[in-house]
Amino acid sequence: MKKTCCKLMLAAVLAYTAGAAEKPVAPATDPRLISTGRIIPSEGYADQPYIVKTDDGAWLCVMTTGVGKEGAGGQHVVSMRSKDQGRTWEQIVPLEPADGPEASYAVLLKVPGGRIYAFYNHNTDRVPEVKREDKGVYKRVDSLGHYVFKFSDDHGCSWSAKRYEISLREFECDRNNVYGGKLRFFWNVGRPLILGDAAVMVMHKVGAMGDGFFAQSEGAFFASKNILTERDPEKITFETLPDGDKGLRTPSGGGRVAEEQSIVKLSDGSLYCVYRTIDGWPTCAYSRDGGHTWSAPAYKTYTPDGQRVKHPRAANFAWNCSNGKFLYWFHNHGGKFVGELGANGKGGRSPYDDRNPAWLMAGQEITTPQGKMIAWSQPEILLYDDDPYIRMSYPDLVEEGGKFFVTETQKTIGHLHEIPTALVNGLFSQFTSRKVATNSLALKATAAQLAAHEAPMPKLPEFNKRDNKSETMCGMDLRTGFSVDLWLQLDALTGGQIILDSRNAAGQGVLVTTTENGALKLTLNDGRQEVSWAGDAGKLVAGQPQHVVMTVDGGPKIITFVINGVLCDGGDERQFGWGRYSATFRTPNGAATAKLAPVVRALRIYTRALRTSEAVGNFRAGSP
Repeated sequence: MKKTCCKLMLAAVLAYTAGAAEKPVAPATDPRLISTGRIIPSEGYADQPYIVKTDDGAWLCVMTTGVGKEGAGGQHVVSMRSKDQGRTWEQIVPLEPADGPEASYAVLLKVPGGRIYAFYNHNTDRVPEVKREDKGVYKRVDSLGHYVFKFSDDHGCSWSAKRYEISLREFECDRNNVYGGKLRFFWNVGRPLILGDAAVMVMHKVGAMGDGFFAQSEGAFFASKNILTERDPEKITFETLPDGDKGLRTPSGGGRVAEEQSIVKLSDGSLYCVYRTIDGWPTCAYSRDGGHTWSAPAYKTYTPDGQRVKHPRAANFAWNCSNGKFLYWFHNHGGKFVGELGANGKGGRSPYDDRNPAWLMAGQEITTPQGKMIAWSQPEILLYDDDPYIRMSYPDLVEEGGKFFVTETQKTIGHLHEIPTALVNGLFSQFTSRKVATNSLALKATAAQLAAHEAPMPKLPEFNKRDNKSETMCGMDLRTGFSVDLWLQLDALTGGQIILDSRNAAGQGVLVTTTENGALKLTLNDGRQEVSWAGDAGKLVAGQPQHVVMTVDGGPKIITFVINGVLCDGGDERQFGWGRYSATFRTPNGAATAKLAPVVRALRIYTRALRTSEAVGNFRAGSP
C-alpha cells in the first residue's frame, strides 16, 4: 500500500510539473527562455540535475529531490536515464529512500571501465538540528554528516545496495566549529574529473552555520589514485587536499564565504578552480601539482591582471570542452550580501537573489611564466525567465555530436536546453573574429549621409502587439530587438551632447546622448512610456575613435552596451552594467530621419539584437 501511495504521489507531482511547463509561450519563441527546455522529472523539489553519458549510449541524470522544499525531511538522491537526449526519461531510480536519512547533492564520476560512482551527503546519524555560531539553531540538516558513494555497473539502471563512506581529513575550520569537529558541515556541487591516472573530487567545507546559512566556508578536494581501476569499493583509497589544514578561501581582505568550487583541467596537467564568494566577484586559483598546493586565491579576471568578473552568491561553473576550450556559467553582476537584516536592521537583500539571466563565456588557454592559464571571452545571455524573480542555477554541461546542452533548475523544475550553435560558436571564435555582422543590417550610413549629419531611420521591429486571435485581445510578446552600432570621436566628454536623434514631434523614437559622467545613454520612447539605460562611466576616451554597440534584446528585455569590444558590467559604480526595460514597451519608431552629430564616424543599425560576440567582431573589424 505504501509503494502504491508513493507512486500515485510521484505521478501527481510529475503531472503538476509537466503542466506548469506547458504554459503557452509567445509566438516568437526564444531558445534562451527556460520554459522552452526539456523537463527533467522530479518529485517536486529538484536540485543539481547532473548528467554523464553512459557506455550504452544513454544520458544518466542524478538529482536531489523530495516532495518538500529544499532541506526538508525526505530529501534524497535519485537517478534516471534518457536515450533520446532528454526528450523522454525512464523510471526514477532512488539511490536512497525518501523515508531514510537526508541524502543530498550528488555528483557523478564515470571511470574508464564504465562503472559510475555517485558521491553525496548522507545524514547517517539522523542529526535533527544544527547549532548556529550565534547560539541559534537550524532544523535543516542536509549539509552535514558523512560523505558517501554508491556505484552502478549497469549504466545507472541500478545502484549498489551498500553505501561506502569516504574519510576526509580534518581542517582548521572543522576543529573550530561549534561542535569542535565532532560534527562536520559540508556539501558538494562540483563535478569530479579525471586527471591522468587519478580522479579529483571537490568538497565545500563549512566552518560555521549562521548568517546566510553557511557563514564560513572554504574549498577542499580529495583524490583517488586507484578508483579508475580498482573494482573492490572497499579497497578504494582517497587523499584529502590541499596539503595542510586550510582550504581555498577568498583573497586577503575578502569575506568568510568561499564555496561551490568548480574545477577544470588544462593541457599541461594544471587544475583551474573557480568558486563563489559574497564579495561581488568570484575567486579562482591554479594548482600545478594535482591539487596539493594552489596559487594564492585571486578574484577571477577576464585576462591575467585584467578586468574582474562580477558575480553574486550563486553557482559559477567552468567546464572542459572537447575542442580544448572552456565554457563558464555565471550571472554577470556584483550582488553583495549585506546580512539577513540588512545594514539598517530592517531586512536586507537575499544573498542568493538575481540568478536570472544566466550568462555564458568561453575560455581559451594562454601561456604565461606561471604555466598555462585561461583567458575569457566577453559573455552572452544564455538563459532567462520572463519573471526576474525566478532563479536558475546548478547547471551541468553535456556535449554530444558537436552540440552543447546545459541543465538548470529553479529548485522545482529542472530543464535541459540545447545551446544555440551560433551562440556557442560565436563565443569560441570571439578571440579572433574580425567579421562585421550583416544579417538584419538595415542601415549602413554612407559618407554623404554622415557629412549631412542625417540618415534615413529604418523601421524598427514591434516588441509587442495585440493578439487579434485571442478572445481577450491580450498583448503578444514578439521577443524582437535591435542594435545601434556607432563609431564616434568625441572632442570632450561633457554631458548633454546629442549623438543620434530619431524622435518625432511627439517624442517617440530613439535618442543617444552623453551623460554628465562621460557615458553614453540610450533612451527609447513609444508615445506611452520611456525607457533608458546608460553604458559604464569612464569607458569612453575623448579625442580617439570609439566603438559602441547598444543592443535592445526583446527576449530577456535587457539593454546592453559593448564599448570597444568590452561588455559593460557596471564596474565599481553599480551592481549591474546591463539594464532591464518594461515588458510592455511597444516600439521605438519615430521620425523617418535620424539626426546625427558631427562626432559620428560610422553608423549601422540592425533590426535584431546582436549577440555580444557579433558586437566584438564588429569592433575588431575596425572603423569602416
